Amino acid sequence: MKLSLLSILLGLGLGSIQAYGLARPAAYTAALRRLPRSLAWGNALVTLATVWFLWNLGHENIADFAALKPYLMVGFGAIGLGTCLFVQDYLGARGLALVFLLLAKLMVDTGRPHLAETHWVWVIQTWAYALVLAGIWFTVSPYRLRDIIQWGTATERRLKMGCSLKLAFAVLVLGLGLTVFRGM
Repeated sequence: MKLSLLSILLGLGLGSIQAYGLARPAAYTAALRRLPRSLAWGNALVTLATVWFLWNLGHENIADFAALKPYLMVGFGAIGLGTCLFVQDYLGARGLALVFLLLAKLMVDTGRPHLAETHWVWVIQTWAYALVLAGIWFTVSPYRLRDIIQWGTATERRLKMGCSLKLAFAVLVLGLGLTVFRGM
């Protein structure tokens, strides 16, 4: 994937979520507060993460594991399915953490070849490493996501401030994709 396309998609994705939060704060707050324990979102996110991970594994060219790749594919697929069936406590938070980790890998891999071309790539790389930290933290202690959401949505003013800051960041990332990263 090109860095410009990734940046545009990230900016639009993050921006649309924050715009919804600003336009409908009560509905956004309710949905956000349900996310950490949501089985529907958890199953969807863990399934997405499992398929995405298997796709990455399928395209990996490590000769040391070539003979084991079919077994690894089945094993990791079973782990993803087993997670949906047997690890239902905070499944939404855990699924989001997995997606954060995989998204961070995509962001780092896409941006790395362009680090020498422009320092603006560090915006994407820094965001990716923040996602790695969040992914690890929410995997180990998923209740922290609930606590952060509760704090961030405690008042409508706090919610709107957070959404506004994240929307500004999304506009920056979108702008980078449309200008600086064009052709990358």
